[in-house]
Amino acid sequence: MKWSPLSIAPVLAVAAIGLAGCDEAQTSTARPDTTRPVLVQRVAAESRVPERSFVGTIRPRIESDLGFRVQGKVARRLVNVGDVVKAGQPLASLDEIDLNLQTEQAEAERRAANVALEQAEADLKRTLTLAAQGWTATSVTDRQKSATEEARSRLLRAERALNLARNAASYAVLSADADGVITATSVEPGQVVSPGQAAIRLARTAEREAVVAVPEALVGRARENGASVSLWSQPNVRYRARLRELAPAADAATRTYLARFSLPDADAAVQLGMTATVTLTADAAERVVRLPLAALFNQGSGPSVWTVDDDGRLALKSVSVAAYEAQDALIGAGLSEGERVVRLGVQKLDAGQRVRAVEAMDF
Repeated sequence: MKWSPLSIAPVLAVAAIGLAGCDEAQTSTARPDTTRPVLVQRVAAESRVPERSFVGTIRPRIESDLGFRVQGKVARRLVNVGDVVKAGQPLASLDEIDLNLQTEQAEAERRAANVALEQAEADLKRTLTLAAQGWTATSVTDRQKSATEEARSRLLRAERALNLARNAASYAVLSADADGVITATSVEPGQVVSPGQAAIRLARTAEREAVVAVPEALVGRARENGASVSLWSQPNVRYRARLRELAPAADAATRTYLARFSLPDADAAVQLGMTATVTLTADAAERVVRLPLAALFNQGSGPSVWTVDDDGRLALKSVSVAAYEAQDALIGAGLSEGERVVRLGVQKLDAGQRVRAVEAMDF
C-alpha cells in the first residue's frame, strides 16, 4: 500500500504536536524552584538578665579557735584533725598538779577566815554583854564591831578565791562548746600554753554556707537577686541559698568581694571543704527575645521584623525594642513564642511574598 503526501501530512502534524507537548511537560518538570530562601529564627523568650555562676567552697558559718583559760603544761591531746565531736566532749587537758595545789591553798585560807570570824563574833558578844553592865567603854565596843565586820569580809573574799581556784582547776580540761569537726590542732603534749592561746580549731557543722568571690560589677545582683548552690559531686541537685554576708571592701589583689551564702536546706551530702557552684538567679527579670540587629526593619514608622507563616508568606510586624547590644537587639514586645523571624536580608523582602524558610539551626 502506498501513502500519498496528502495522507501523510495530517499524521505528521499530530505527531509533531504530541512531541511538542512532551517537550513542554519535560521542561516544566525540570524547571528549578525559584522560591526565595530566607534564614529564620524561632522566637524563644529568655531572661534579660542571664544567670551568672561562680565557683566557691563549702565552709562552716562558725569556725573558732579554742584555747585553755589558764596557763599550764599540756598533758594530753584527745582529738586529731577530722574527728567529729559532740558538745561537751573533752579535747585536751593540762597538768592539774599546780591547779590542785592552788585549790587546796584557797580552801585553807577560807577555813582560817572562818575561824577568825567565829572568834571575832564571840569577842563581840562578850563585849556587848560587858557594855550592857557598864564595864566596857563605847570605843571598845565600836572597835570590836569593826573587827567582826572585817573578819566577815575576809571570809567572803576567801570563799571567792576558793571558787576561782576551783574554776581554774576545771579549766584544765578543754571541751567542745558545740557539735562540729576538728579542722586544726596547734598543741602537743608537753607544750606549755598561756591563757587564750589557740589550741584546737573547731568548725561547727550545724550551719554551712558557700563562700565565693563576686566581681564588683555583680555586687548589686548578689544583694538583690536570689541564688542557688550545686555541688560538683552532685551537679543535678540545687540547694536554695541566701546572702548572709558581703564584704564591705574589695580584695586589694583580685578586686572581688567575698560573699557568704547560707544554705538553710543543706543535708548530709553537703560536706565542709567541697567545691560548689553558686548561681545568681533573676526570678523577676524581664523576658525578652534576642535577635540579631540585621533582623530589624525600619522605614520611619518604628522597628519591625519580617515573620514567616506556615504557608511561607511574609508579614511585617511592629516590635518594641527593650535594649540594643553590640550585635543583638532585645525585643520586649510584639512577638509570640514559636514564631519564625527572618534574620538576614530584610531590606529585599516584600509583604505577602512567598519564601522558603530555612531554620538557623540547619546551618
